[in-house]
Amino acid sequence: MAEFEAIAKQFVEFYYKTFDENRANLAALYRDDSMLTFEATGILGTAAIIEKLQNLPFQQVQHRTDTIDSQPSADNGIMVMVTGALMVEGSDRPMSYTQAFQLKMDGGSWYVFNDIFRLVYPAA
Repeated sequence: MAEFEAIAKQFVEFYYKTFDENRANLAALYRDDSMLTFEATGILGTAAIIEKLQNLPFQQVQHRTDTIDSQPSADNGIMVMVTGALMVEGSDRPMSYTQAFQLKMDGGSWYVFNDIFRLVYPAA
Protein backbone atom coordinates (compact mmCIF):
# COMPACT_ATOMS: atom_id res chain seq x y z
CA MET A 1 0.00 0.00 0.00
CA ALA A 2 2.86 2.38 0.73
CA GLU A 3 4.20 2.23 -2.85
CA PHE A 4 1.16 3.85 -4.50
CA GLU A 5 0.99 6.43 -1.69
CA ALA A 6 4.64 7.36 -2.29
CA ILE A 7 4.03 7.65 -6.04
CA ALA A 8 0.97 9.86 -5.43
CA LYS A 9 2.89 12.14 -3.05
CA GLN A 10 5.82 12.47 -5.44
CA PHE A 11 3.47 13.14 -8.36
CA VAL A 12 1.55 15.86 -6.48
CA GLU A 13 4.75 17.62 -5.38
CA PHE A 14 6.10 17.55 -8.96
CA TYR A 15 2.78 18.60 -10.53
CA TYR A 16 2.25 21.72 -8.41
CA LYS A 17 5.92 22.76 -8.48
CA THR A 18 5.83 22.54 -12.28
CA PHE A 19 2.44 24.31 -12.46
CA ASP A 20 3.71 27.17 -10.30
CA GLU A 21 6.98 27.56 -12.23
CA ASN A 22 6.05 26.86 -15.88
CA ARG A 23 2.64 25.39 -16.76
CA ALA A 24 3.75 24.52 -20.30
CA ASN A 25 6.03 21.85 -18.83
CA LEU A 26 2.97 19.95 -17.59
CA ALA A 27 2.46 18.68 -21.16
CA ALA A 28 4.74 15.73 -20.39
CA LEU A 29 2.21 14.54 -17.79
CA TYR A 30 -0.75 14.31 -20.20
CA ARG A 31 -1.54 12.24 -23.31
CA ASP A 32 -3.98 12.60 -26.21
CA ASP A 33 -6.58 10.59 -24.27
CA SER A 34 -6.19 12.70 -21.10
CA MET A 35 -9.25 14.53 -19.83
CA LEU A 36 -9.49 17.66 -17.69
CA THR A 37 -12.64 19.01 -16.10
CA PHE A 38 -11.82 22.52 -14.94
CA GLU A 39 -14.63 24.24 -13.08
CA ALA A 40 -17.23 22.11 -14.93
CA THR A 41 -15.67 22.63 -18.39
CA GLY A 42 -14.47 19.43 -20.07
CA ILE A 43 -11.27 19.41 -22.11
CA LEU A 44 -9.69 16.51 -24.03
CA GLY A 45 -6.06 15.98 -25.06
CA THR A 46 -2.68 17.36 -24.13
CA ALA A 47 -2.70 20.41 -26.40
CA ALA A 48 -6.14 21.60 -25.31
CA ILE A 49 -5.37 20.99 -21.62
CA ILE A 50 -2.10 22.93 -21.73
CA GLU A 51 -3.76 25.73 -23.70
CA LYS A 52 -6.42 26.01 -20.98
CA LEU A 53 -3.85 26.02 -18.17
CA GLN A 54 -1.64 28.60 -19.89
CA ASN A 55 -4.58 30.91 -20.59
CA LEU A 56 -5.83 31.15 -17.02
CA PRO A 57 -6.33 34.80 -15.99
CA PHE A 58 -3.15 34.94 -13.90
CA GLN A 59 0.54 34.40 -14.54
CA GLN A 60 1.85 33.69 -11.05
CA VAL A 61 0.36 31.19 -8.62
CA GLN A 62 1.48 29.25 -5.58
CA HIS A 63 -0.24 26.02 -4.60
CA ARG A 64 -0.34 24.71 -1.06
CA THR A 65 -1.40 21.12 -0.53
CA ASP A 66 -3.16 20.30 2.72
CA THR A 67 -4.16 16.67 2.11
CA ILE A 68 -3.20 13.97 -0.38
CA ASP A 69 -5.27 10.79 -0.40
CA SER A 70 -4.66 7.94 -2.81
CA GLN A 71 -5.89 4.46 -3.69
CA PRO A 72 -4.89 1.86 -6.25
CA SER A 73 -7.41 1.77 -9.09
CA ALA A 74 -8.39 -0.37 -12.07
CA ASP A 75 -5.77 -1.29 -14.67
CA ASN A 76 -2.95 -0.72 -12.14
CA GLY A 77 -3.74 2.99 -11.91
CA ILE A 78 -3.71 5.33 -8.96
CA MET A 79 -6.52 7.63 -7.86
CA VAL A 80 -5.27 10.79 -6.12
CA MET A 81 -7.38 13.38 -4.28
CA VAL A 82 -5.82 16.69 -3.22
CA THR A 83 -7.14 19.54 -1.12
CA GLY A 84 -5.33 22.78 -0.57
CA ALA A 85 -5.22 26.48 -1.25
CA LEU A 86 -3.75 28.60 -4.00
CA MET A 87 -2.60 32.17 -4.02
CA VAL A 88 -2.72 34.03 -7.31
CA GLU A 89 -1.00 37.30 -8.14
CA GLY A 90 -2.97 40.35 -7.18
CA SER A 91 -5.00 38.52 -4.52
CA ASP A 92 -4.53 38.88 -0.79
CA ARG A 93 -6.63 35.83 0.13
CA PRO A 94 -5.88 32.19 -0.62
CA MET A 95 -8.54 30.24 -2.52
CA SER A 96 -9.36 26.69 -1.43
CA TYR A 97 -9.39 24.01 -4.11
CA THR A 98 -9.81 20.30 -4.59
CA GLN A 99 -8.29 18.30 -7.42
CA ALA A 100 -8.55 14.63 -8.34
CA PHE A 101 -6.16 12.78 -10.63
CA GLN A 102 -6.44 9.33 -12.17
CA LEU A 103 -2.89 8.24 -12.97
CA LYS A 104 -2.16 5.52 -15.52
CA MET A 105 1.06 3.86 -16.59
CA ASP A 106 2.37 4.46 -20.12
CA GLY A 107 5.64 2.83 -21.14
CA GLY A 108 7.09 2.85 -17.64
CA SER A 109 6.00 6.35 -16.63
CA TRP A 110 2.86 7.73 -15.04
CA TYR A 111 0.56 10.15 -16.81
CA VAL A 112 -2.68 11.92 -15.95
CA PHE A 113 -5.63 10.18 -17.57
CA ASN A 114 -8.31 12.11 -15.64
CA ASP A 115 -7.93 15.48 -13.91
CA ILE A 116 -10.80 17.24 -12.14
CA PHE A 117 -10.22 20.67 -10.62
CA ARG A 118 -12.67 22.75 -8.61
CA LEU A 119 -12.37 25.83 -6.45
CA VAL A 120 -14.16 25.44 -3.12
CA TYR A 121 -16.28 28.42 -2.18
CA PRO A 122 -17.67 29.03 1.30
CA ALA A 123 -21.35 28.22 1.71
CA ALA A 124 -23.58 31.23 1.19
